[in-house]
Order: sequence, then structure tokens, then C-alpha cells
Amino acid sequence: MVSYSTIQESIQGLGSISSHEEQLFKILEIYMELFPVQNSYLLRYSPLGHLAEGVIFLDSTGGVHIGEIRDDIRSIPIIFSAISEKKAKFCKGHEYLKQMGSKYTITSNFNSLLVVPICFGSFVFGYICSSDFVEGTMIDDQLLSSFTLYGKLVGKVTANWNNDEGMQFLSRRELEVMRRISYGESTKEMSDHMKISELTINQYVKTAVKKLGANNRSHAIGELFRKGIIS
Repeated sequence: MVSYSTIQESIQGLGSISSHEEQLFKILEIYMELFPVQNSYLLRYSPLGHLAEGVIFLDSTGGVHIGEIRDDIRSIPIIFSAISEKKAKFCKGHEYLKQMGSKYTITSNFNSLLVVPICFGSFVFGYICSSDFVEGTMIDDQLLSSFTLYGKLVGKVTANWNNDEGMQFLSRRELEVMRRISYGESTKEMSDHMKISELTINQYVKTAVKKLGANNRSHAIGELFRKGIIS
């Protein structure tokens, strides 16, 4: 088990790193230093469509971007469970085959998976996965509790990051459009309710995504949830 004080001490310097990408790599580096894991995948998560998008993969050989990964986590029970319960989850062997879809089991050299949700309060905005572990490692309840704690403490630190581009103030209309998207409204429904054209709706979305430093509307909604701007 890794203690609260050890994790807190390890991550206390995260907020002073100016580059957002360096911060993300550092989250995985610290994670791999603290825990008996040999690889780590960082993914962002948006409750809009339950969409997960890959960010970074890290192992002993270095790191790479994994933006090609996009999944609806409802099709992957262990990830859906970890995010729903805001607790680290682990599976292996036959349970791994049951929990993971054929997309991940047919070509995989691994037969185990750890999922660590990154959350701020009640909102999960990302998670870390590991599929390779130090030989002889036993993932028990105490170690899972430490993984859960890491996700919560990292979430608390990252929620307070001051990203100049991402913290630009949204206009009233931009915020209303993004809030309606989070409720599941279509562009046409928003156009009807707000009495403006669909073209204008799409323009508000485009500018809001840009101001938030997001990659797309799902990512932008996730950022607004994480910052507590919408709920």
C-alpha cells in the first residue's frame, strides 16, 4: 500500500509545471514510480456519450501519443465500473476476457488490466490504465485503495491548473450552447429553442472549443465539467 503522505509529497510539484503536456507525462511518470506497474495509458473521459480518448502511453522505452484510441466505455465493463464507482478496478485471466471486448483481447499479449479513475469531487474526467506489472505483484484491496487515492489526489491538483488558453471566459451564448450539448440536445433542437441558425450554433461551439483548448466538443464538455462551470 502507498500512503496518502507519500502520494501527496510526490505530486505536490505538478502544479508548478508550466507545460500542460509535461504535466500529463509527469502524472504517468510519478504513477509508475510509486506503483508496481510497467506501462501506463492516460485517457481523457467525457460523460457526453461516455467517450474516452487516448492521450499518452508511457513505458520504460518512452512515451507516445495515443490519440487514435476512441471508445464508448459502456462497451468495456471494467472501465465503466471504475468510472461509475470512482474506484480503481483490476481484472485478469478469464475475468479479463469477460470484461474486455474482442477488439482488445484477440491481438493483445496481456491478460490483465488495471483502471484508475482520475476525478475531482464527483466528476471523472480521465483515467489511467496499466496492462503490465512488476513480476510477482499482487493487486489486492489495499493496493487498489492506493490507486484510487492517487486518482483522486491527481484530480484535485489538475483541476486547479491555470491554463491561460483554457481559462478564457466564454460568452453567455457559448456557455449556453455548451450546456445544452451536455444535456444531449442536437444542433437542430438548440437552434429551435434559442431562435438562432444552426450555422450560428456551430460557430459558438467552434469558438468555445478553441477557448477551452480542447480537441473537440466532447473534450470541451469534459473540461467544463472538470472546472465546475457546468454540472
